[in-house]
Amino acid sequence: MATEAAPEWLDKGDNAWQLAAATLVGLQSVPGLVILYGSIVKKKWAVNSAFMALYAFAATFVCWCLWAFRMSFGDRLLPFVGRPDFAALGQAFLTQQGFAGAYPAATLLFFQFVFAAITLILVAGSLLGRANFRAWMLFVPLWLTFSYTIGAFSLWSPNGFLFKAGVMDFAGGYVIHLSSGIAGFTAAYWVGPRSAKDREAFPPNNILLTLAGAGLLWMGWTGFNGGAPYAANIDASVAVVNTHFCTATSLLVWLCLDCLVFGRPSVIGAVQGMITGLVCITPAAGLVQGWAAMLMGVVSGSVPWCTMMVLHKRSRFLKRVDDTLAVLHTHGVAGSLGGVLTGVLAEPRLCRLFFGDDPRYVGLAYAVRDGRPAAGLRQVGVQLAGIAFVAALNVAVTSAVCLVVGLLVPLRLGEEQLAAGDDAIHGEDAYAVWGDGETYEQSVHGNHGYPLTANPVASKADDMI
Repeated sequence: MATEAAPEWLDKGDNAWQLAAATLVGLQSVPGLVILYGSIVKKKWAVNSAFMALYAFAATFVCWCLWAFRMSFGDRLLPFVGRPDFAALGQAFLTQQGFAGAYPAATLLFFQFVFAAITLILVAGSLLGRANFRAWMLFVPLWLTFSYTIGAFSLWSPNGFLFKAGVMDFAGGYVIHLSSGIAGFTAAYWVGPRSAKDREAFPPNNILLTLAGAGLLWMGWTGFNGGAPYAANIDASVAVVNTHFCTATSLLVWLCLDCLVFGRPSVIGAVQGMITGLVCITPAAGLVQGWAAMLMGVVSGSVPWCTMMVLHKRSRFLKRVDDTLAVLHTHGVAGSLGGVLTGVLAEPRLCRLFFGDDPRYVGLAYAVRDGRPAAGLRQVGVQLAGIAFVAALNVAVTSAVCLVVGLLVPLRLGEEQLAAGDDAIHGEDAYAVWGDGETYEQSVHGNHGYPLTANPVASKADDMI
């Protein structure tokens, strides 16, 4: 029976799945990318890198609730952005049915927040090892407000002009991954490179923890793509299976290429192949068949590998921009590939499950089969137009944000801070104690009121006796 807490329009199963999916996506960021960033960088940057992710998660939530959610999914202000207001702070708005799904607006607020947060954290991946943390604190709310909200409204809001044009972006290949790839690379250009010593040698400080963070990222993608249909339905199940099918294939292809070219399997390479597979399938997860997901995995495991390992090393411009974690390749290139392949491989029945009975949504391959190639060519053209818009938006807005922030605080740390890393920035070390109980003498935490010995705790006890 309907009650005030469970009105007739509420589907408890859908609401439970959407909250669970949102939590899985949140876990991709905290602790997933916090762990991955803190372990894949040089030891002296572990704290700062992890903290950039944690800060972005918290700051994004506050800004999202105050104004960014309504700018992304609220009433139309312009063809590409919604009207900001404080509606999300009141129970009247949060308890009413949301713009999609059979559950309250509060569920949608939280679900869409975790996507916004992970986008900012992915941008941070391009800036690790030299960005001024205070500049990052300013960058996050500004970029969220003037870039992310425009992309989300244009592509995902029912009032957005690219949504109305028919761009297919199932779960964020454009809004999240292409945006973060272009924005990260652009920000890296303006911030400048790491120190010469760090660019020459930047080994992970803990590969096992890198794998742990990567594992959280992979498993969290079940909610990332599985939550996109806004319901616990057939399309959600198809999206989950396709996600893992493409990802596993992409990882294996990347691994084989590493073995063929470099003569050994690389753990970090496998992680990169995993990420490109996750990214590539995202705009298509619930719209393509299993064989198409596998084909996309082959493409995502090979093309970004070539752009990263071959093209990047031969391009003077690409080498000049220090994209720390190669976000341009793993997210920008892979997201673009996914968008185009969605326009080619989207299956009509699966499109109906997600978009409803709209004949516009069809992949080129099926449009040709059905004798209407013009519809398929139109879809591919619309997909390419969406890529062009997102890329141009993020180059322009990210550049503007960096220039404004640079007027207030330096974007890049000074040379002394770059040499010291975490200790100079936060006064903290990821591994303040090392070896057999010995303290790290170069750390400000090396001496806390007791002598530096092999066992400082025992020494302290001896002094007390």
